[in-house]
Order: sequence, then structure tokens, then C-alpha cells
Amino acid sequence: MRKRSTEPTDDLIENEHSGDRQFVTALHRGLEILRAFRPEDHSGLGNRELSERTGLPNSTVSRLTYTLLKLGYLVYHEETGRYRMGVPVLGLGYACLGGLRIRETVQPHMQRLADECGDGVLVALGGRDDNTMTYIAAARASAGMISLQLNVGSRISLARSAMGRAYIAGTDEIERNQIMQRIQDRTPPDDWSQLRDEIEGAAEQVRLRGFYLNIGMWQSDVNAVAVPYRSMHGDTPMLAFNLGGPGYILSQDRLENELGPKLVQMRNTIARTSG
Repeated sequence: MRKRSTEPTDDLIENEHSGDRQFVTALHRGLEILRAFRPEDHSGLGNRELSERTGLPNSTVSRLTYTLLKLGYLVYHEETGRYRMGVPVLGLGYACLGGLRIRETVQPHMQRLADECGDGVLVALGGRDDNTMTYIAAARASAGMISLQLNVGSRISLARSAMGRAYIAGTDEIERNQIMQRIQDRTPPDDWSQLRDEIEGAAEQVRLRGFYLNIGMWQSDVNAVAVPYRSMHGDTPMLAFNLGGPGYILSQDRLENELGPKLVQMRNTIARTSG
């Protein structure tokens, strides 16, 4: 049986494709190994940690890391018995970013808004990666000294962050139902009702005023606003913008009455110019 952990990779995806002969389970599991790594894993990960993060058996993880090592996607350190990502993974990441032409369009707008808002504000654009949101562009005040330590490639919670909840609010019914099912399967039953209500409340906020306000729900000391973004072109996936920072700098009143509307205005300007 697949082991469970605080961040399990459940069987939903494989179950969904159980009757699909074209779906390669081994490839899916190998990619899950790579996705288990985080930017803060400076010392690397061992097979046991990878097993805990992915929910895969140790024996399966060992075969997958061996294969990825031979292909160069992982690097092994004899002294620590841990793996780190190899350079070929970086090549894949840059190839992905290079294909997202929207980054070139949004960066000047994001930087302008960050400079207007001042020190402590981080403006970011992100897309969904399973149960997380991954930053694909970020901007902070040019002269700023204080801001969240998040950059391109950082991953944050889909279910609890402002960006993630705004993303869910912008999806169609089919994708939203799939996302909610996956979140429910990874949430303790006692916590699900409140989390579901918060996500649905975020969608209602987006419907009524165009943005979602998150006060300390992702991290207790971080406040943020976020908006969904869907390009008029079919070559860009569903994305979301957020604007956030330390709670002692960004008050609820300022986010709600000043910065939330500014973020909506920026999103609308980008939609017009990119269209």
C-alpha cells in the first residue's frame, strides 16, 4: 500500500487514468519525485524523505531515484546519502518560462504597482501545480528592504493562500470540482467544512468586488489580496495575481480599500493590452 504523510501524493490521478492504456504510471511517479523537491531543500533529500513526501513505497522511490540519477536529473552526494536536482531540471524550467510569453507583458505592470505600494509589498503571478501555486513572475519595490522571501519558482498552498483561492474562483465548474475533491482528500475531515467555506467565500468575494482578501489564512503574519487571470488567448493557462506582505505593514483596511482595487485595475489593463 502507498504510505501516507503530511503531504501525500494520493492515487486520484492514477485512479482517474486506470483504464487509459496511454497513461504511463511510471512516468507520473518519476515526475512526482522531482516535484517533491522545494527551493529550501538546500541539503537535498534522501529516499526516505522522498517516500514520505510522495506517498510512494521506499522500493519504488529507490528505483526512480536511481533512474533519474542515471539520466542526470538528480545528483547524489555520497557523504549525506541525499539527492539534489541536476542541471537538466533547470533546463526544463527555463523552457517552460520561455514559453509563457505573458511574463514579458506583465512584469512592467507588476513592477510599477510594487513601486507605487512601497516597501513590504510583493506582487506576483502564479499558476497551479497540483495542490500548490508556483510563482512564474514576481516584483517588489525597487528601494524596498522588507518583503516576503518568495521568488520565481516558489510554491505556496493552493487551498489556503490568496493566490490559490483566487485561482480556484476563476476556474470553470469541471476544474473547480476536481480541485475541491483533491483538496478534500488531503484535508483532515474535522477541518474540511471550514476550509471549504473559506474557499467558497473567496469565490464570492471575487464575484462581488473582483478580488479576494486573505488576512492571515495562509500564514498568520501575512496579509494579501489576489485576482484570477485568464488570457484572451488560448496559449496561456489559467493564472492568478496576488499582492501581499507582512501584516504589520499591510493592514486589512489598506488592502481592502486601496490595494485590492489597484490589483484589479492592473489585471484589467494587462487583459486589454495583451488582447
